[in-house]
Formats: sequence, structure tokens, C-alpha cells
Amino acid sequence: MFTQLKNIDRAFQHIKKFSIAFLIACVLLTSCVVYLCFSEIGKANNRVMILYNGKVLEAFAAERKQNIAVELRDHIRTFHQYFFALDPDEKAIAAGIGKALYLADNSAKQEWENLKEAGYYNNLIAANISQQLEVDSIRLDLNASPYRFTCYATQQLIRASSRVLRKLVTRGEIRVLQTQTDNNPHGFLIQHWETLVNQDTDANPSRP
Repeated sequence: MFTQLKNIDRAFQHIKKFSIAFLIACVLLTSCVVYLCFSEIGKANNRVMILYNGKVLEAFAAERKQNIAVELRDHIRTFHQYFFALDPDEKAIAAGIGKALYLADNSAKQEWENLKEAGYYNNLIAANISQQLEVDSIRLDLNASPYRFTCYATQQLIRASSRVLRKLVTRGEIRVLQTQTDNNPHGFLIQHWETLVNQDTDANPSRP
């Protein structure tokens, strides 16, 4: 009788130890699963998708200070491309200038109005001139905001019979905005923008 009770007690102790071990294993497994889930959620939060020129691209979140110079240069380059890369078509010119004006303040709009009043765009259309722009370099001062910059670029004025190279140098400041939009994905605004140099670099245009 006592032997059977001891066996029952021993079996109960085994079951108790097994249950405790099983509970501990479940807790450890659950903790690991929760940790891995939060880790993956953190990685997912650092990965974002952006729409750029009609394409979905994958980007990774980071401290903005790490990429500020890259973003500033891209903003400046994009603005100058929109403003100066023109085709002899009124709608194409208006579309490009419209995109550029989202990236800058009234100083760019004033420059556009001055060129428009001078008949610059009408001359491009009348003479079937395409204007292309290549940004050579951008000098940035990151010591204080708003960030000052100087942009050095080369323009090409392409006609049916000739091609003229023109040196372009502009300068201005960039202010950081609080929001980013589809029209201004970097969230910067060029201000106090002005053209320092815009002159031909070769006196004898060559045939393309």
C-alpha cells in the first residue's frame, strides 16, 4: 500500500518537474518570438517606399544629418534642371518652370518673369532651340542654416545647325521646411537665388 503511494507521489513529482520545465520552455520560446517580432517591426519601420519619376523605390530611414549634403545637392540639381533644361515647346517650358517654382521662393519666380518679359522663352520657341543643362559642381556651406550654396553648370543651346556652350553660375540659400510633399520631396526651399554668370564659353559654335 505504502509502496503504491510512494510510486504515485514519485510520478506526481515527475509530472510537476516536467510541467515546470515545459512552462519555462514556453516562456523562453514566447520571449524569443516576441523579441524577433519587434526586431522585424523595427527593421520594417526603417524601410520606406517612395515614388520618384513614376517608379517605386525602396529607401531606408536614417538620421537626416547623415544625408543632408546629398539631399541638398540633389535638390539644387533638380531645381536647375527644371528651370534651365528646356525644349522649344510652350507647354513643356511651363511644365518645367512650374516644377522648379515648387522648389524655390519668389526669387526664382522673379527671375522667370524677367526672362519671360524679355522674350527669352519666345525666342527659344521661334528659333527651335533646345536648352540642356549639366551641373558640374555644387559648393555648400553647412556651417549654419539656411545653407548657402554656389552652383556651377554648363548649358548647351542646340539649334538645327549649331550648338553653343554657355557657362552658368548661380548662388542662393536653402531653408529646411517642416514638411515634404510630392512636389517638394526633400522638404527644402531655395531662397535669395540669383544668377552670377551666364555667358557663352566658345565664340565659334560647332555643328552637332
